[in-house]
Amino acid sequence: MAKKENALGKGLSAIFGESIDDVLEDIQQGAATEYSSQKSEIAVAEIKVNPYQPRKHFDDDKLQELADSIKLHGVFTPILVKKAVQGYELITGERRWRATKLAGKTTIPAIVMDFNDQQMMEIALLENIQREDLNAIEEALGYEKLIKKIGYTQEELAKRIGKSREHVANLLRLLKLPESVQNYVVTKQLSMGHVRALLGLKNEALMEEVAQKAIQLHLSVRAVETMVKNLNEPKEKAETKPRDVHLDPIEHRLQAKLQTKVKVDDKRISIAYNGTDDLNRILEILDCLEEEL
Repeated sequence: MAKKENALGKGLSAIFGESIDDVLEDIQQGAATEYSSQKSEIAVAEIKVNPYQPRKHFDDDKLQELADSIKLHGVFTPILVKKAVQGYELITGERRWRATKLAGKTTIPAIVMDFNDQQMMEIALLENIQREDLNAIEEALGYEKLIKKIGYTQEELAKRIGKSREHVANLLRLLKLPESVQNYVVTKQLSMGHVRALLGLKNEALMEEVAQKAIQLHLSVRAVETMVKNLNEPKEKAETKPRDVHLDPIEHRLQAKLQTKVKVDDKRISIAYNGTDDLNRILEILDCLEEEL
């Protein structure tokens, strides 16, 4: 028993090694009981959500499918909970718990875990952020909590979850976006690629403006990247050469001679005329009319 108490004072890597998922599965299947009690039925109403759960968005259709299955077959894999001051707190299995409530069931099979708050948080975050169906913002928030609460460095976290340090750093950068833009990822209106491009913009108002444009026009990631680049590097206006003041008297003399508007620019003379007769009049003054045979 002393061995177990010592282990519970350590981080999860000291208890589970590198594979939390495998150990949690063993616990849920009843193959590892050193950190848990036997499976029992617990009242759904006595269970509160895990405050460290990174997932904020649940697919309603998939939740309903799971609820329909639970109505017919029940819950096969027990959820994991921790005893709280009042009732229980979820460690893993929030989808099963939500679907059970949706199915109208009053109890759910559960295993009570003997974990402290830090270990509970680490399990919830690590177990969830390794799932592929977390959106990029939920995953980033999970990383941020593990770094702030557990004290992981980006390098340590990357190793713990089997990702590159660059991947961790890129996701954490998404949390610098305005909350409204982050929400476009949560609601699947924009992808991680879209919003990563927006980080290149100088202010939040511009980020929001481009994000809305990308949604309205169904822009690709490449199109958003190009738009951001153009906004950051506007085309320089061609330098206008100052007008040669010596051209002004020439322009005036030509206008007086031809009795029409004349524009003299660098290397070009423009003469205005009004209709064929006026053109012939000007050509005659310039001695440019063709001689009749």
